[in-house]
Amino acid sequence: MSEILSGKMSVRRYRKCKKHPQDDEECFCSECRRFACFRCVVMEHSNEGHRVIDAAVYESSHMKSIEDLKSKADKKRVCFQKYVDFIDEQKERVSNVQKQCTDDINKAYEESVRQLTEKKEILIGEVKGTTERVKKDLDEMKKSTQEHFTHLTTIADVVTNRTKIPLDMDALAAHDNLCQDLQEALKQEDPDYKQPRQSSKKGKSVSFKRNVGLDKLALGKIVNAVANNIALPTKNSMEDMVATPDGRMAVGCSTCGVEIFSADGQHQHTVFKDVKIRAVGFLSDDRYVILDCSNNITLYTLEQTNLTVIFETLSHDEGGFANLIVDSDDQIYVSYRKGKKIQVFSPAGGKAIREIPCEGYEPEKITSYNDYMIISFGNTIRLIDKQGVVKYELAKLGDFPYAAVSQWNTILIASLNHDVGLVSIDEYTNELKHVQNIVVDYKIEKPEREWYCLQQYRSGEIAFCTSDRLYIFH
Repeated sequence: MSEILSGKMSVRRYRKCKKHPQDDEECFCSECRRFACFRCVVMEHSNEGHRVIDAAVYESSHMKSIEDLKSKADKKRVCFQKYVDFIDEQKERVSNVQKQCTDDINKAYEESVRQLTEKKEILIGEVKGTTERVKKDLDEMKKSTQEHFTHLTTIADVVTNRTKIPLDMDALAAHDNLCQDLQEALKQEDPDYKQPRQSSKKGKSVSFKRNVGLDKLALGKIVNAVANNIALPTKNSMEDMVATPDGRMAVGCSTCGVEIFSADGQHQHTVFKDVKIRAVGFLSDDRYVILDCSNNITLYTLEQTNLTVIFETLSHDEGGFANLIVDSDDQIYVSYRKGKKIQVFSPAGGKAIREIPCEGYEPEKITSYNDYMIISFGNTIRLIDKQGVVKYELAKLGDFPYAAVSQWNTILIASLNHDVGLVSIDEYTNELKHVQNIVVDYKIEKPEREWYCLQQYRSGEIAFCTSDRLYIFH
């Protein structure tokens, strides 16, 4: 067909019969698929089954079939060409995606390099800032000491050099003055190694804690945990710790009393010396809310006057160990480990106005946080609403995680490695997403009892209390 269409082969309308050269092949047998002359038709194609038609009719029909096939072939070729074009289009789109992703990756890489460079410079700056201040302090100590040393040496050389002792009256008077100066210089106390040791301690406490989790691009954090280490007046007795309305810290002890500490770690006084404290809270009018070791709540004035308000709490036999907090609306929450629930009381006393069930966990330590509560139990911190529904949960925080609300309304969590005596304190969002490390593996004196508390002073210091020591991180 291609040869005919190209003109290489010509088709004559009628061909001469090979058997009868004088006759044209004017007929076509559809059964035999061949042209034939009339005599061949009579002799060879007259039997039943042979369908003989005029050759011109066949040629016309055949050409029409060819045209139909050509038309269909053209349509099919167009169809496949569109398909090829479509594949090319898809390939181009994939190539565009590849280019866009490559560009985005390069931009992300460049941005990460820029951020890493900035973070590196910030970290180096933090280290330099802290250590340079310490070195400056040490240089000033050194300069002052060297000046005194030079002064002392000069006077001593003049006074003790016998060859220069004057004989006339004026010179002798001057010499006496120098001797007096030397006597005064000798009265200065010997150098105190405590001051440079304390200054250098600040510098030596600086360390770099590299990120090993998902956020490795943040590099890490400069850790400079410097803490006051204060022994509590009574050993192995701390039960609770809460910030006071005037910005100090109250530590309640089971052996009786609430110890009050300033932000710089000074023990100021003891209140409620005859009460075995389980937990402490404050109402908005500064009244004390005291939970004793028998699960009884008592309200006191600032002058420690008992207000004789009765609260119908669960006994220790019914509810087990209890804990207490006061929220911003002056509602008093009492949690019971054995009872696995939290009772809510009005400051007016009486029965609980409602209860919050704790399903699947014990409310070991509770903290009020906006419209929620933070529950510590085992190695897990839970954020629950006022109906007891767990909204967020954070597990595997060390042996004993304890939470507190920061002055920025974020959540501070202290996690312990009790066996080796290490504490870390981190900051989290209201969805318990990690924000930053504040204290990393700070060595504490390992307490006998595995019970801890965490709070923040209004002035920013973080207080961490073991059963017998208070640590204040600046």
